[in-house]
Amino acid sequence: MRVKRGFKARRRRNRILEHAKGFRGRRKNTFRRAVEAVRRAWRQATRDRKTRKRNFRRLWIVRINAAARQHGMSYSRLIDGLHKAGCQLDRKILADLAVFDPKAFAAVVEVARR
Repeated sequence: MRVKRGFKARRRRNRILEHAKGFRGRRKNTFRRAVEAVRRAWRQATRDRKTRKRNFRRLWIVRINAAARQHGMSYSRLIDGLHKAGCQLDRKILADLAVFDPKAFAAVVEVARR
């Protein structure tokens, strides 16, 4: 008589197939192909979480630099001036100020100039 592995194996397979929902072709409903696709997706997701942090930091720096140059100051001088002034604003907040509140950013630039 054949043994069908039962509940635990079915639960393990169904967990993988749940993660494969939305994939194209047989990758969404064939267990072996779904395992390959899901593992690859997890690997890429892990890698890209790190990449996303890098990309956002680069974007913030570009925005801060552009806004600082409108006030006659380079990015590096602005950051150095803020560190010397003891300002605790991070790059994300500075970039938001540069885009959405230019007057507040101008005040921050003045703090960095002193």
